[in-house]
Amino acid sequence: MSFRQQARILFLLLLVGLFPAHAAAFERNIMTGGPQGTYIRIGRDIAGLGESCGLPLTVRESAGSLENFVGVRNRKNTQFGIVQSDVLEYLKTFEANDPEVQQAVRGVRIMFPLYDEEIHVLARRDIAGLKDLAGKKVAVGVKDSGTFLTASLVLDILQVKPTEKLPLNPDAALPKLLAGEIDAFFYVAGAPAPLFAGDAIDGARFHLLPITEAPLLATYTAARIDAGTYGFQREPVDLIAVKAVMMTYDYDIKRNAYQRESCKAVSDFSSLILNNLDRLKETGHPKWKSVDLTALPPGWQVGICVKAGMAMDYKTACAAPAQSEPDANEEYLNLLKQRLKKQ
Repeated sequence: MSFRQQARILFLLLLVGLFPAHAAAFERNIMTGGPQGTYIRIGRDIAGLGESCGLPLTVRESAGSLENFVGVRNRKNTQFGIVQSDVLEYLKTFEANDPEVQQAVRGVRIMFPLYDEEIHVLARRDIAGLKDLAGKKVAVGVKDSGTFLTASLVLDILQVKPTEKLPLNPDAALPKLLAGEIDAFFYVAGAPAPLFAGDAIDGARFHLLPITEAPLLATYTAARIDAGTYGFQREPVDLIAVKAVMMTYDYDIKRNAYQRESCKAVSDFSSLILNNLDRLKETGHPKWKSVDLTALPPGWQVGICVKAGMAMDYKTACAAPAQSEPDANEEYLNLLKQRLKKQ
């Protein structure tokens, strides 16, 4: 092969690498969580809105919050991710020296606050509270999951040191707890969590730990799971919750076609969620009923493309559904815009 032929092949390879957007169709993706979690069901509800509008959105399973947070910044065609609001506190505490994570922090933005996720700690009945986990075998979730980062923060804040912290998903931890191989496991999920449905858990042997320690309330909010929410839980339990938030990236429409298309996707879905929140509350996961889009957690910045989609005159590719109470909707939009101006 001649030098000129080699140079031509190299040039063609460079063209493929420089212009990948022209070689593949544009996609919209949202990173969620495991197959039995609340995130994936929320993601499917949002994808349903897109489908009804002719805007396909692929729901991707993942390890959870930390993977989703970094993925929104680093994964191609991934405009959305659902994470826990304590991820920032976790990154400041445990990942301050990781350049990849810190790069992601600089570009990731909040889209909307969603709902509170209760912090479940299922344990043997003889374990009364979190401090009794010292010296025990505790499953804390797989690395990069929301459960892992919350369990790490909670145990660090309270200075509780289990004998072993096992990197197990909650669905893998439950049978080990039932078999007596571990003493407890953390699970961050919006109640009612499907994992705890059914009659596999014996309420005489296991219970949810109360979580009421004052130091935790600086990062988390107080919550309660009512008696009967789960078949094994015969009494109400006071604990804490963390806000789930929908994240995106601060795309620059002047940079290239991919960034423009991604920004448009973010604006479209911002508009769709905002204008169809009542529909989501009626037909989606029960957690939609507690969503307050104005409840922005501290420390987060709202994306530019999100704000564009929230404009009163923004038009998505499909016709917006008729509003039954246009005056009330306009008042709500104005309140939300006022909150966002403070960010």
